Amino acid sequence: MSEAGIGRVIVASLHQAIGDVLPSRLDFYENWLSAEGLRGGTIGQAQLSAVLSFLRREGDAYSIIMTQAGSYAADWTVDGLRRGARSSGGIAPAWLRRRRILRLGAQLVRDGWVRSRATVRRGRGAARLVITHSVFCDVREPSPTPLCEFYAAAVTRLFERFALPAHVEIESCRGTGGSECTLTIAVSAAAEEPAPSEVRLS
Repeated sequence: MSEAGIGRVIVASLHQAIGDVLPSRLDFYENWLSAEGLRGGTIGQAQLSAVLSFLRREGDAYSIIMTQAGSYAADWTVDGLRRGARSSGGIAPAWLRRRRILRLGAQLVRDGWVRSRATVRRGRGAARLVITHSVFCDVREPSPTPLCEFYAAAVTRLFERFALPAHVEIESCRGTGGSECTLTIAVSAAAEEPAPSEVRLS
């Protein structure tokens, strides 16, 4: 978490995605996502809100950038794990990988903004990641479309990185008028098998 309350991974991933999708506009967005701010961790909510406000006016590019940025954030989060945690993740039982990924996704949300909270609700057939105070969905007027695509893409990529593809849908979004953002995550039947009682998770 940066000193300004916005996680460095969110800022860096957005900067990279904007450069990929809208390279000719990157200089404009660097008025808020400056190199100094990236290095120093001083980019706060006001700067990020300005960036997101302008991005929502970029048409279809908004969704592409959010998806790309979410994937980057997931990759960098996994790459930042200890080597043993990364290497064992792909060979652990599916149910254990599922638990680890959901915990990692919730932590990614909490690390993104000092006000964000994330709760995992597990169930047979699907799990739910409930996000309160998503920085992407903190808008004055309701949006006609969900704004939590960053987190949906990040969770999707986390499952891919641990060799457990999942179908992630945005069930509700605070940005469209909901009270919270909820991602529904459906994984393979093998991942829904109950964990052996003798296994303890750290």
